[in-house]
Amino acid sequence: MVSTRRRLRHIIFDLDGTLVDSVRITCAIINAMLADRGATFMADPATARAMDAMGGESMIAAVMGPHCRDPKKDIVEFRARHSVAATPPDLAFPGVTDALDALARAGVAMTICSNKPQALCEKILSDLGLVGNFRAIIGSQPDLPRKPDQAGAMRALAAMGADCTNSLFVGDSAVDVATATNAGLDLALVAWGYGIDGARRAAPHAPVIDDLAQLLDHL
Repeated sequence: MVSTRRRLRHIIFDLDGTLVDSVRITCAIINAMLADRGATFMADPATARAMDAMGGESMIAAVMGPHCRDPKKDIVEFRARHSVAATPPDLAFPGVTDALDALARAGVAMTICSNKPQALCEKILSDLGLVGNFRAIIGSQPDLPRKPDQAGAMRALAAMGADCTNSLFVGDSAVDVATATNAGLDLALVAWGYGIDGARRAAPHAPVIDDLAQLLDHL
């Protein structure tokens, strides 16, 4: 997964579609918005997964379809609802919680680099009891370019006192592939990810892992 001359000591994780099955929350919130608008259809999880890496206005417009009144206003409403929505305790993908705990015990420094708004990243990880595993949570912020710009990944590296020589970016989408490439980071993809098909096309030689615990083999 990483060069045999390197030892994995730092990992930057994407969040949605990589660690957590956030489309479950996305669809529940959008379904409530649709119901309030008298819609006769419900959010399509496949569309939500396909648009997850894009996020924001593009995602809300695609999933809400003709009932999206104004993407700028609708995403604000969506995020306000999200900020008070309950986080399902089983939102993390199977095996993620145990693997993160094991990596932390092994001394691996970890961070999050996500395009989800900062406050929502912190809320989900806190609700799931995972926030303590990470040295820093880098979400979408007004002063920070979104992925695939490398700025978030570089900020995550700085928070760990790390550089590219012993660090790995773990994600699930073509956006994550481009982010890792722009930051000069080794990359691994998760087999269950929302955008894994596009990511594989973008990085055909990147390793694809079936269980985060496999990362322990590269310490």
